[in-house]
Amino acid sequence: MDYQNMANTPAPDNKVALYVTCLINALRPQAAHASLKLLGSLGLEVDVPLQQTCCGQPAYNGGHQEQARSVARHQIQVLEPYSRVVVPSGSCAGMLRNHYPSLFKTGDPWHQRAVDVAGKTHELSEFLLQEGWQPSATADPLAWAHHTSCSCRRETNSHLAAEQLLLQKGIPSSDFPEQEVCCGFGGAFSTKFDEISVRMGNNKLDQIESVHRFKVVSADFGCLMHLQGLADRQGRDLEFSHLAEVLVME
Repeated sequence: MDYQNMANTPAPDNKVALYVTCLINALRPQAAHASLKLLGSLGLEVDVPLQQTCCGQPAYNGGHQEQARSVARHQIQVLEPYSRVVVPSGSCAGMLRNHYPSLFKTGDPWHQRAVDVAGKTHELSEFLLQEGWQPSATADPLAWAHHTSCSCRRETNSHLAAEQLLLQKGIPSSDFPEQEVCCGFGGAFSTKFDEISVRMGNNKLDQIESVHRFKVVSADFGCLMHLQGLADRQGRDLEFSHLAEVLVME
């Protein structure tokens, strides 16, 4: 992503920070631009802090607590000047919100700082719904399948917010069999247990195709990356878009 025109200075309290996430920054920058457009449509002043890095989830999930704490301290320092932090990923939002405080013992000054950042961190879809976002146009109502993702269901409980936003966009509830089941990505899980991961991903694709949906939308790009990789290798005629990309479609 091109951040050259974004200020690298402390943000005033009324600025909202967009925490882009590693995967989106490296592999799907258009989802970040769509997120910026959505937040801008609410009349908010949005900043993308240049110093943001990985949220530390790979180290945390791998049991490397000290490395995760080091990353968390950095992110806390970067994000605490902002009044609110918006994350276009249930996975990374869940890490900041649910797990940063647990990295530090009660009484440690970093614990309270982590709690403060956690309390103002929002997954994108829940933030848009809370702020009263309204679409500028509707989308094709029959084509989309919504992969809700484990993180949006269990880390941020924001999958229903995404469903509501899609409904406002003109896309009705797109239930398919085993919609609540993991797609098999799970970060390091997909590399440690690749055969299981592939079977889970293929099952998800089969279930989506069983209800004649050929476009897949999700608020977690990791899931989309995993599913799209499987679909492309198998020649499945499916399209994959981040929720933010769908919501800004004209």
